Amino acid sequence: MPTITLNNGVQVPQLGFGVFQVPPQETQRIVEDALEAGYRHIDTAAAYRNEAGVGAAIAASGIPREEIFITTKLRNGEQGKADEAFHNSARALGVDYVDLYLIHWPVPSQGLYVEAWKQMEKLYANGEVRAIGVSNFLANHLDTLLAASDVVPAVNQIEIHPTFQQEELSAKSRSLGIAVEAYSPLGQGADLMAATVTSLAEKYGASPAQILLGWHLAQGTIVIPKSADSTRMRENLAAVRLTLTPGEVADITALESGARVGADPALAAHTQM
Repeated sequence: MPTITLNNGVQVPQLGFGVFQVPPQETQRIVEDALEAGYRHIDTAAAYRNEAGVGAAIAASGIPREEIFITTKLRNGEQGKADEAFHNSARALGVDYVDLYLIHWPVPSQGLYVEAWKQMEKLYANGEVRAIGVSNFLANHLDTLLAASDVVPAVNQIEIHPTFQQEELSAKSRSLGIAVEAYSPLGQGADLMAATVTSLAEKYGASPAQILLGWHLAQGTIVIPKSADSTRMRENLAAVRLTLTPGEVADITALESGARVGADPALAAHTQM
């Protein structure tokens, strides 16, 4: 499994497993399947309400804690009490530390993300988190945060897939030393149907998902696909063995259409997240 080295030296498996929208009652089984398939990077969030299932799966796996990279996220409605929220997440996960803790959304209308970051900096300084970062932060949110903070985010987790690439935001993040992590990496399935993708899948004897994941990996992006199907989990993981040519990467990049799937971080204010 290739790894990405974050700006503080922490290494993260480049291809991880996401549990967004995985029902809490099914999370332990699905994450156990993912760990058995070979995933060692699990991405959850307080808002997903399935941290306990992730933790139970990790405990049941018997895999040493230090071999599994755990990401979780601060719920939007708890930005004013990030310290308390983090410790609730750690208890739910059943762990003494978290590898990566993210502000889930900036929610600029609240005006609290800098305050939340300051609390997260203390968690990081205390060794309770190995790295801290952000999710869904646009360029202006990064500028505001960096002007008021001591720690540069290790990661910016944002929506990226061939038809919505956020190229300028990704470039800005990387220029600041912030690793880029893609969620909805398959465009929630829509990008799998593109003729460019299906023809490459036929050429390589691969699944369309493997082609898209290979595109992400080729650009040095951390990527967190999800699937409840163990066969598909293994197929997705096998994307690390696929090497696209620069021309093929460019052909997929040409699919950009500006088609965002998720909410706009400039406006999103869902406090339940």
